[in-house]
Amino acid sequence: MLRLMRHHLGKVVAGAAVALTGTAVMVAVTLPGDAGAAQGEGRRGDPASAADGPGTRAQGEAGQPARPGVVERAPREGDRGTGRDPLTDGELRRAQDLALPRTLREDSRDVKGRPGPERLTTDLAEPNPSEAGRPDAPRRAVVSVYDYASDTYVTKTVDLSAGKVVGTDSQRGVQPPPNREESFEAARLLIAAPLGEGLKKDYRHATGKELTDADQLMVTGFVYRGRAEGDAPENLRDCGRHRCVRLFTKVKNGQWIDTRRFVVDLSARTVGRLD
Repeated sequence: MLRLMRHHLGKVVAGAAVALTGTAVMVAVTLPGDAGAAQGEGRRGDPASAADGPGTRAQGEAGQPARPGVVERAPREGDRGTGRDPLTDGELRRAQDLALPRTLREDSRDVKGRPGPERLTTDLAEPNPSEAGRPDAPRRAVVSVYDYASDTYVTKTVDLSAGKVVGTDSQRGVQPPPNREESFEAARLLIAAPLGEGLKKDYRHATGKELTDADQLMVTGFVYRGRAEGDAPENLRDCGRHRCVRLFTKVKNGQWIDTRRFVVDLSARTVGRLD
Protein backbone atom coordinates (compact mmCIF):
# COMPACT_ATOMS: atom_id res chain seq x y z
CA MET A 1 0.00 0.00 0.00
CA LEU A 2 2.83 2.40 0.86
CA ARG A 3 4.47 1.71 -2.51
CA LEU A 4 1.15 2.37 -4.27
CA MET A 5 0.71 5.69 -2.44
CA ARG A 6 4.22 6.77 -3.35
CA HIS A 7 3.65 5.76 -6.96
CA HIS A 8 0.39 7.73 -7.09
CA LEU A 9 1.99 10.74 -5.43
CA GLY A 10 4.75 10.65 -8.04
CA LYS A 11 2.15 10.85 -10.82
CA VAL A 12 0.44 13.80 -9.12
CA VAL A 13 3.71 15.70 -8.72
CA ALA A 14 4.71 14.96 -12.29
CA GLY A 15 1.32 16.19 -13.50
CA ALA A 16 1.70 19.39 -11.49
CA ALA A 17 5.12 19.96 -13.03
CA VAL A 18 3.70 19.62 -16.52
CA ALA A 19 0.88 22.03 -15.65
CA LEU A 20 3.37 24.56 -14.31
CA THR A 21 5.48 24.22 -17.42
CA GLY A 22 2.47 24.88 -19.62
CA THR A 23 1.53 27.94 -17.56
CA ALA A 24 5.03 29.33 -17.84
CA VAL A 25 4.94 29.04 -21.60
CA MET A 26 1.62 30.89 -21.78
CA VAL A 27 2.89 33.66 -19.55
CA ALA A 28 6.05 34.02 -21.62
CA VAL A 29 4.01 34.37 -24.78
CA THR A 30 1.55 36.89 -23.38
CA LEU A 31 4.08 39.19 -21.69
CA PRO A 32 4.37 42.56 -23.49
CA GLY A 33 8.09 42.14 -24.11
CA ASP A 34 11.38 40.93 -22.68
CA ALA A 35 13.39 44.13 -23.00
CA GLY A 36 13.63 44.49 -19.22
CA ALA A 37 14.87 40.94 -18.81
CA ALA A 38 17.41 41.36 -21.58
CA GLN A 39 18.73 44.82 -20.62
CA GLY A 40 17.85 45.51 -16.99
CA GLU A 41 19.14 43.88 -13.83
CA GLY A 42 17.60 43.17 -10.45
CA ARG A 43 18.70 44.65 -7.16
CA ARG A 44 21.06 41.73 -6.50
CA GLY A 45 22.85 41.94 -9.87
CA ASP A 46 20.85 39.07 -11.34
CA PRO A 47 18.87 39.43 -14.58
CA ALA A 48 15.42 40.83 -13.89
CA SER A 49 12.80 38.07 -13.68
CA ALA A 50 9.48 37.23 -12.12
CA ALA A 51 11.37 35.83 -9.13
CA ASP A 52 12.39 39.35 -8.09
CA GLY A 53 8.81 40.06 -7.05
CA PRO A 54 6.20 42.56 -8.16
CA GLY A 55 8.18 45.51 -6.84
CA THR A 56 11.00 45.11 -9.36
CA ARG A 57 10.95 47.61 -12.25
CA ALA A 58 12.54 47.03 -15.64
CA GLN A 59 15.49 49.41 -16.04
CA GLY A 60 17.42 50.83 -18.97
CA GLU A 61 21.15 50.86 -19.62
CA ALA A 62 21.94 53.68 -17.15
CA GLY A 63 19.71 52.40 -14.38
CA GLN A 64 16.80 54.52 -15.58
CA PRO A 65 13.26 53.13 -15.83
CA ALA A 66 12.45 51.79 -19.28
CA ARG A 67 10.62 54.33 -21.43
CA PRO A 68 7.08 53.55 -22.54
CA GLY A 69 6.57 52.52 -26.15
CA VAL A 70 5.82 55.27 -28.67
CA VAL A 71 3.67 54.83 -31.77
CA GLU A 72 5.34 56.64 -34.63
CA ARG A 73 3.75 57.79 -37.86
CA ALA A 74 4.53 55.48 -40.77
CA PRO A 75 7.03 56.98 -43.22
CA ARG A 76 5.48 58.67 -46.21
CA GLU A 77 5.13 56.31 -49.15
CA GLY A 78 6.46 57.51 -52.47
CA ASP A 79 4.45 57.31 -55.65
CA ARG A 80 6.89 54.83 -57.16
CA GLY A 81 8.91 52.05 -55.60
CA THR A 82 12.44 51.09 -56.53
CA GLY A 83 14.08 47.75 -57.16
CA ARG A 84 12.16 44.92 -55.50
CA ASP A 85 10.18 47.19 -53.16
CA PRO A 86 6.52 46.16 -52.83
CA LEU A 87 4.12 47.96 -55.13
CA THR A 88 3.02 51.29 -53.72
CA ASP A 89 -0.65 52.26 -53.54
CA GLY A 90 -0.12 54.52 -56.54
CA GLU A 91 1.48 51.71 -58.54
CA LEU A 92 -1.36 49.34 -57.64
CA ARG A 93 -3.95 51.80 -58.92
CA ARG A 94 -1.96 52.54 -62.07
CA ALA A 95 -1.44 48.85 -62.85
CA GLN A 96 -5.13 48.05 -62.45
CA ASP A 97 -6.23 51.05 -64.51
CA LEU A 98 -3.90 50.06 -67.34
CA ALA A 99 -4.82 46.36 -67.18
CA LEU A 100 -8.58 46.95 -67.04
CA PRO A 101 -9.60 49.35 -69.84
CA ARG A 102 -13.19 50.46 -70.22
CA THR A 103 -14.04 47.84 -72.85
CA LEU A 104 -12.99 45.00 -70.52
CA ARG A 105 -14.86 46.51 -67.60
CA GLU A 106 -18.05 46.84 -69.67
CA ASP A 107 -17.98 43.37 -71.23
CA SER A 108 -16.94 41.29 -68.21
CA ARG A 109 -18.70 40.44 -64.94
CA ASP A 110 -17.58 39.91 -61.35
CA VAL A 111 -18.74 37.25 -58.88
CA LYS A 112 -21.98 39.14 -58.16
CA GLY A 113 -22.77 39.77 -61.82
CA ARG A 114 -21.78 43.42 -61.77
CA PRO A 115 -19.89 45.03 -64.68
CA GLY A 116 -16.14 44.49 -64.54
CA PRO A 117 -14.11 41.33 -63.85
CA GLU A 118 -13.47 39.93 -60.38
CA ARG A 119 -10.10 41.29 -59.30
CA LEU A 120 -7.91 38.59 -57.77
CA THR A 121 -4.30 39.72 -57.31
CA THR A 122 -1.90 42.47 -58.31
CA ASP A 123 1.74 41.57 -57.65
CA LEU A 124 5.18 42.79 -58.54
CA ALA A 125 6.45 40.77 -61.52
CA GLU A 126 9.69 38.86 -61.38
CA PRO A 127 12.52 40.57 -63.32
CA ASN A 128 13.96 39.04 -66.45
CA PRO A 129 17.26 37.17 -65.90
CA SER A 130 19.19 39.99 -67.60
CA GLU A 131 17.62 42.54 -65.22
CA ALA A 132 18.33 40.73 -61.95
CA GLY A 133 20.15 42.97 -59.46
CA ARG A 134 19.92 46.08 -61.61
CA PRO A 135 18.69 49.10 -59.61
CA ASP A 136 17.30 50.67 -62.81
CA ALA A 137 15.37 47.54 -63.87
CA PRO A 138 11.85 48.38 -65.05
CA ARG A 139 9.11 47.69 -62.53
CA ARG A 140 6.30 45.52 -63.85
CA ALA A 141 3.09 44.35 -62.22
CA VAL A 142 1.03 41.23 -62.90
CA VAL A 143 -2.72 41.82 -62.62
CA SER A 144 -4.98 38.76 -62.48
CA VAL A 145 -8.78 38.78 -62.80
CA TYR A 146 -11.62 36.34 -63.42
CA ASP A 147 -14.36 37.12 -65.91
CA TYR A 148 -17.58 35.37 -64.92
CA ALA A 149 -19.25 36.34 -68.20
CA SER A 150 -16.97 33.97 -70.14
CA ASP A 151 -15.41 31.91 -67.31
CA THR A 152 -11.98 33.15 -68.29
CA TYR A 153 -8.91 33.67 -66.13
CA VAL A 154 -6.97 36.69 -67.41
CA THR A 155 -3.50 37.84 -66.41
CA LYS A 156 -1.92 41.03 -67.71
CA THR A 157 1.63 42.23 -67.27
CA VAL A 158 1.96 46.00 -67.00
CA ASP A 159 5.20 47.95 -67.45
CA LEU A 160 4.77 50.67 -64.85
CA SER A 161 7.67 52.75 -66.19
CA ALA A 162 6.37 52.76 -69.77
CA GLY A 163 2.73 52.93 -68.68
CA LYS A 164 1.47 50.14 -70.94
CA VAL A 165 0.42 46.49 -71.00
CA VAL A 166 3.26 44.32 -72.29
CA GLY A 167 1.66 40.89 -71.97
CA THR A 168 -1.79 39.28 -71.84
CA ASP A 169 -2.77 35.70 -71.14
CA SER A 170 -6.36 34.38 -71.18
CA GLN A 171 -7.18 30.82 -70.15
CA ARG A 172 -10.30 28.76 -69.58
CA GLY A 173 -10.40 25.80 -67.26
CA VAL A 174 -7.72 27.35 -65.04
CA GLN A 175 -8.92 28.05 -61.53
CA PRO A 176 -6.73 30.10 -59.16
CA PRO A 177 -7.62 30.25 -55.44
CA PRO A 178 -10.76 32.29 -54.70
CA ASN A 179 -10.43 35.70 -53.13
CA ARG A 180 -12.25 36.79 -49.99
CA GLU A 181 -15.30 38.17 -51.81
CA GLU A 182 -15.76 34.97 -53.79
CA SER A 183 -15.56 32.84 -50.64
CA PHE A 184 -18.17 34.96 -48.87
CA GLU A 185 -20.44 35.01 -51.93
CA ALA A 186 -20.25 31.19 -51.97
CA ALA A 187 -21.27 31.16 -48.30
CA ARG A 188 -24.20 33.49 -49.02
CA LEU A 189 -25.42 31.19 -51.80
CA LEU A 190 -25.11 28.16 -49.51
CA ILE A 191 -27.08 29.87 -46.73
CA ALA A 192 -29.85 30.77 -49.17
CA ALA A 193 -30.05 27.30 -50.77
CA PRO A 194 -32.14 24.37 -49.47
CA LEU A 195 -28.89 22.47 -48.88
CA GLY A 196 -27.89 25.20 -46.45
CA GLU A 197 -30.54 24.21 -43.88
CA GLY A 198 -28.06 21.96 -42.09
CA LEU A 199 -25.55 24.82 -41.80
CA LYS A 200 -28.22 27.11 -40.37
CA LYS A 201 -29.36 24.43 -37.93
CA ASP A 202 -25.81 23.85 -36.70
CA TYR A 203 -25.26 27.60 -36.31
CA ARG A 204 -28.48 27.91 -34.31
CA HIS A 205 -27.42 25.00 -32.10
CA ALA A 206 -23.97 26.55 -31.53
CA THR A 207 -25.05 30.14 -30.88
CA GLY A 208 -28.79 30.20 -30.19
CA LYS A 209 -29.14 32.71 -33.03
CA GLU A 210 -30.32 32.55 -36.63
CA LEU A 211 -27.78 32.51 -39.46
CA THR A 212 -28.89 35.04 -42.06
CA ASP A 213 -25.65 36.32 -43.60
CA ALA A 214 -22.14 35.07 -44.34
CA ASP A 215 -20.67 37.93 -42.30
CA GLN A 216 -21.69 35.97 -39.19
CA LEU A 217 -19.11 33.32 -40.12
CA MET A 218 -15.39 32.99 -40.64
CA VAL A 219 -15.07 31.54 -44.14
CA THR A 220 -12.21 30.00 -46.10
CA GLY A 221 -12.74 28.93 -49.70
CA PHE A 222 -10.92 26.36 -51.83
CA VAL A 223 -11.32 25.70 -55.54
CA TYR A 224 -13.15 22.53 -56.55
CA ARG A 225 -12.27 21.24 -60.03
CA GLY A 226 -14.98 18.64 -60.50
CA ARG A 227 -13.99 15.48 -62.35
CA ALA A 228 -10.32 16.45 -62.10
CA GLU A 229 -10.64 15.56 -58.40
CA GLY A 230 -12.53 12.29 -58.93
CA ASP A 231 -16.13 11.30 -59.51
CA ALA A 232 -18.43 14.31 -59.34
CA PRO A 233 -22.23 14.45 -59.11
CA GLU A 234 -24.03 15.35 -62.31
CA ASN A 235 -24.79 18.91 -61.18
CA LEU A 236 -21.10 19.55 -60.39
CA ARG A 237 -19.49 18.17 -63.53
CA ASP A 238 -19.05 21.64 -65.01
CA CYS A 239 -16.76 22.55 -62.11
CA GLY A 240 -13.27 23.20 -63.39
CA ARG A 241 -14.71 24.92 -66.44
CA HIS A 242 -17.03 26.80 -64.07
CA ARG A 243 -15.68 28.52 -60.98
CA CYS A 244 -16.60 26.27 -58.05
CA VAL A 245 -15.71 26.63 -54.38
CA ARG A 246 -15.73 24.37 -51.33
CA LEU A 247 -16.00 26.03 -47.94
CA PHE A 248 -14.55 25.70 -44.46
CA THR A 249 -16.82 27.63 -42.09
CA LYS A 250 -16.47 28.59 -38.46
CA VAL A 251 -18.66 30.46 -36.00
CA LYS A 252 -16.94 33.72 -35.10
CA ASN A 253 -15.15 33.09 -31.80
CA GLY A 254 -16.76 29.66 -31.78
CA GLN A 255 -16.66 26.18 -33.23
CA TRP A 256 -16.19 24.82 -36.72
CA ILE A 257 -19.20 23.75 -38.78
CA ASP A 258 -18.39 21.04 -41.32
CA THR A 259 -19.43 22.22 -44.79
CA ARG A 260 -16.75 20.40 -46.76
CA ARG A 261 -19.23 18.24 -48.71
CA PHE A 262 -20.98 21.25 -50.21
CA VAL A 263 -19.77 22.81 -53.46
CA VAL A 264 -20.94 26.19 -54.71
CA ASP A 265 -20.84 26.78 -58.46
CA LEU A 266 -20.26 30.53 -58.57
CA SER A 267 -20.61 30.64 -62.36
CA ALA A 268 -24.05 28.99 -62.34
CA ARG A 269 -24.87 30.25 -58.82
CA THR A 270 -26.01 26.79 -57.71
CA VAL A 271 -25.14 24.55 -54.77
CA GLY A 272 -24.36 20.82 -54.93
CA ARG A 273 -23.34 18.15 -52.48
CA LEU A 274 -20.60 15.55 -52.81
CA ASP A 275 -21.57 11.94 -52.11
